[in-house]
Amino acid sequence: MTGQADYLDDTVLVSALRDGDEGAFGWLLGRYDGSLRRVAMSYVQTRAVADEVVQDTWVGVINGIDRFEGRSSLKTWLYRILMNIARARGVHEHRSVPFASASSVLEDGAEPAIDPDRFLSAPADDPAGHWVSFPLPWEHEPEDRLEAAETVAVVREAMRTLPPAQQEVMTLRDVEAWTSSEICDALNISETNQRVLLHRARSKVRRALEKYFEGATV
Repeated sequence: MTGQADYLDDTVLVSALRDGDEGAFGWLLGRYDGSLRRVAMSYVQTRAVADEVVQDTWVGVINGIDRFEGRSSLKTWLYRILMNIARARGVHEHRSVPFASASSVLEDGAEPAIDPDRFLSAPADDPAGHWVSFPLPWEHEPEDRLEAAETVAVVREAMRTLPPAQQEVMTLRDVEAWTSSEICDALNISETNQRVLLHRARSKVRRALEKYFEGATV
């Protein structure tokens, strides 16, 4: 008899899903449904649409499991289905653009990670320049403020304004706790591009938090 712990093995899980094992599908649903909804929300405007995207994803899993070839993990395959559906809905809502259309964001020199206005103009003998204002340290902030719902809302809103490629990477890395290699595999990008996108995304979200903590309007 197959136990739930056995489903951690993709070979066992895929075989059970192909056999129509409701227990295997229920285990998969319980493990990933909430995470899929969080990722879907980075592409679409409302929870109702995100729910539709997730439902379509599960239908895609049921209909496509016989064609799963095991070239990637089942988890990666599952999220690729979601992302493809969510991107299409996001484009339809004018909320997002296909990841491939954001190629300029993947170029190292496409944009600065930190606003250039935060640096003094560099003199000829000091090309590195100097800070106008240093990043705000947060050590003095009470822990309950850092974890407050309002602070979390600032982070979420800042993430929603990121370019699509940066938002995808930051959502998977910092919200869903994916490894770098998992992200590269799912999004078909290099490790270097993954690091660049993540750094730029984190810099922008950090700046939004600085403005919030300084009392400015974000």
